[in-house]
Amino acid sequence: MVTIEILTGSNFKKWKEDIEFAMEMVDVDLSLLTDKPGDLTVMSTDDEKLVHAAWIKSNHICLLSMRRSILDHLKSGLPTDCTAKELMTTISERYRVSSNADIGSLLQVLFNMKYDGNGGVRYYIIRMVDYQTKLKALKVDLPDTCIVYQALNTLPPEFSIIKTNYKSRDESWSINDLISRVVAEEEKLKKEKGKVASYVDGSNSHKGKKSKTYTNKVAHAG
Repeated sequence: MVTIEILTGSNFKKWKEDIEFAMEMVDVDLSLLTDKPGDLTVMSTDDEKLVHAAWIKSNHICLLSMRRSILDHLKSGLPTDCTAKELMTTISERYRVSSNADIGSLLQVLFNMKYDGNGGVRYYIIRMVDYQTKLKALKVDLPDTCIVYQALNTLPPEFSIIKTNYKSRDESWSINDLISRVVAEEEKLKKEKGKVASYVDGSNSHKGKKSKTYTNKVAHAG
């Protein structure tokens, strides 16, 4: 199943990706990629007729899918007599966001990330790498060393040992090195917490038994 997110304006990039992916999956994206072919004539070949028919079908389905996935109040001003490719161009120009704005947003998110324990530390670092990849596509190439420092600096105090180990060594870690080390550290911390919890539960249980025994003795003596 392929779903297309409704265009609300601020989600243009996601909507465009959904449209292109959906049309490609059902093999009707021809009209999004090419201009309208010339009109058929008595001299048209069978191949030209097939391409023309395929484009007409593609254009109809693409236009229908695009218009059905746009909020009604956003359709105002959009051309009604156009091809799917022309409509996509018009919508792209309306909601185009400059690459500088994208870069600023991505950098802000990346350098304000904090690990909250949800999803595990591996997923946290992979999210950072995802932002690094998106920035690289915008010609902002952050080295892996930057991501390693940022990840370690934003981990909670429980990871202080691994932070110290990194700072005390005159060597650089790759992203994979970082992930393997912090994941191992997280597993170690979980086991230690589990042992402490078991000890506390055992102590409380033992105290409860002693208290119950004492109460029974007092009651018997009475």
